[in-house]
Amino acid sequence: MIAVTGANGQLGRLVIESLIEQVPATEVVALVRNVNDANELAALGVEIREADYDKPDTLAKALQGINKLLLISSNAVGQRVPQHQAVVDAAKEEGVNLLVYTSILKAQQSPMKMAQEHVATEDYIQQSGVPAVILRNGWYSENYTGSIKDVVQYGVVAGASADGRISSADRKDYAEAAAAVLASKDDLSGNVYELAGDASFSLSEYAQEIARQSGKEVTFNSMNDTEYQGFLVSVGLPEGFAALLADSDLNARDGWLFDDSGTLSKLIGRPTTSIQQSIKGCIKDSIQDCTQ
Repeated sequence: MIAVTGANGQLGRLVIESLIEQVPATEVVALVRNVNDANELAALGVEIREADYDKPDTLAKALQGINKLLLISSNAVGQRVPQHQAVVDAAKEEGVNLLVYTSILKAQQSPMKMAQEHVATEDYIQQSGVPAVILRNGWYSENYTGSIKDVVQYGVVAGASADGRISSADRKDYAEAAAAVLASKDDLSGNVYELAGDASFSLSEYAQEIARQSGKEVTFNSMNDTEYQGFLVSVGLPEGFAALLADSDLNARDGWLFDDSGTLSKLIGRPTTSIQQSIKGCIKDSIQDCTQ
């Protein structure tokens, strides 16, 4: 049996959908915080089990009979390490044969503050002795395209990455990679995959592409990290999360969100989704909501 944590989340749902194209749905378990919110997953034919990162007593029960587990990193920034450790402990207790974890690009070397909890989790997994695969995911294109409606409305892409290259890919690309690892019949334990899009772009080029496709004037407002943090707070982000994003953008300037290994496309057996394609999917006769 193969289980996926956070299965109701944006990445988790896509992993489940990709996974059941490769293995019978009856061999897949969707682990969710609230089983009452998992009707769409249940309709796919997968088993639904409760697994709440903040309720360790639900985790061991949820992992009974599981051979492979995808631990999708929690979105509770600042609280993720104990949450992830609880899942790893449960996986070890229940004898899970392979733990797959979604980390961040170049985690062990990255100066990004966003990487710190991922490093702590990777280290804990290694110390646990549970056989594991680490998927170091680069930036999701949706991190940018999710705000295209506002970008077109106000004509500005803001950021602190200057001319830094960003090798993003769609969330679906990363989901397919996770599913490929989970469905593989090969022993992949011990592998670490640095995953990113085949092509890269700067935020200036991103703004130019939105302008080209939308027919609207869009420019890149290059800020320093303090200015960008203030901008993010002004549009409604909490101070702490805004600081993390500003730090990530600043480090993107120095290449920490760039990767040209092609590992992601090799895993999924096709080219990754380009930023041009992602933008096109969001720009129609009217601007669509591209957050999903």
